[in-house]
Amino acid sequence: MIIVYHCFGGSHSSVTAAAIHLGLLPRDRLPTAAELLALPYFDGCSKGEEGELKYMGTDASGNRVYAAGKKNLGIRFETLIYDLADILGIPRCEILLLNTSPLVNLAMRLGGFISRRLGLALPGRPVVIRGTRSAYRRLVDFVEQNRNLWAGQEAGELSTQLVP
Repeated sequence: MIIVYHCFGGSHSSVTAAAIHLGLLPRDRLPTAAELLALPYFDGCSKGEEGELKYMGTDASGNRVYAAGKKNLGIRFETLIYDLADILGIPRCEILLLNTSPLVNLAMRLGGFISRRLGLALPGRPVVIRGTRSAYRRLVDFVEQNRNLWAGQEAGELSTQLVP
């Protein structure tokens, strides 16, 4: 299965959720700032990289896990990915799209805007780290709540019905 965590910019909530999924971050405690910054792509996607699938790793079940930014595409992002899969002959049940956008808080939005959109990482990064740590428990819960979708059950079109 191909699992894609997606959010607006593809630098924070989607990367963090994918890292939780892969066991790169702890589930039982808040990660340190250093642990977040050590993640591939955390606070690293620049303007114009939205829509790129960033490979995060392969999980214990053999699923390929990605993070992506979708900018203002909203649900159209999922439609685009599923339509492309259909064209390529990939069954929809082999793709799971998990939207982490509803889990993003104000500090993540503000810090991400300053760091990624304005290119001012020095003042924006501490804000986005604080916001990510604040949202962390919800991100862990989101990954855990959806685990059954990649642990042997078909994903189908369930991703649009997920409740964070």
